[in-house]
Amino acid sequence: MPITKSSRDLVDEAMEEVRTYTVAEVLPRLTDPRTLLVDIRDIRELAHGAVVGAFHAPRGMLEFWVDPASPYYKPIFGDEAKEYILFCGAGWRSALTAKTLQDMGMTNVAHIDGGYAEWVKQGAPTETLEAQKARRADKHS
Repeated sequence: MPITKSSRDLVDEAMEEVRTYTVAEVLPRLTDPRTLLVDIRDIRELAHGAVVGAFHAPRGMLEFWVDPASPYYKPIFGDEAKEYILFCGAGWRSALTAKTLQDMGMTNVAHIDGGYAEWVKQGAPTETLEAQKARRADKHS
């Protein structure tokens, strides 16, 4: 059976319904404790670099991680005072995921237009995956 709606149609529809930020709008919020950048890229994509301070939550698990009734729930997603700003490689998966989280009832979710590719293009701060892991380990020790 042929599809009746393309993936691009889904992304375009999501973009109409979700809050979208530019990299320039997100940069001043990097140190804001009320903001959490959420990297939804596949773990293999992180080998190309990571956004400084971002929390990795693979797209395939995010719905379960934000749901308090799920056995996979992560309390980091339970702070209603935070805004969760998602990003992926190009901004398509993050738009779809932000829309899904809104459909689940989250009102404090947005995404970055252009994703990680635009982040890098704008010269925003990145780090290696190893540096990110080391920073997290220092934070929790």
